[in-house]
Amino acid sequence: MPRRLLLALLLTTTLPCFAETLEIPVGQQGATDIAMPARGESQRAVLERFGLADEERPPVGRPPITRWDYRDFSVYFESGRVIDSVRHHQPRHPKEE
Repeated sequence: MPRRLLLALLLTTTLPCFAETLEIPVGQQGATDIAMPARGESQRAVLERFGLADEERPPVGRPPITRWDYRDFSVYFESGRVIDSVRHHQPRHPKEE
């Protein structure tokens, strides 16, 4: 029994020493020059400014939230108005196939 206790004590005290915190400054998190719809814009305004989406997802939930997926970002609508625009993750070094 003392061996198990000693092993548990050693594992719990040494494992946290191997943790690493990765911090990425805001300026290095990706390109900010991508134009995206602003909160409150209408679906019509988004359609006129950015054209047809690559994919339009059906409404989900209550209140219904609709998502339009473009090449570089997705737009979320509630009651025909933009509630958020989210840029897609773009890896710095794409995987080679």
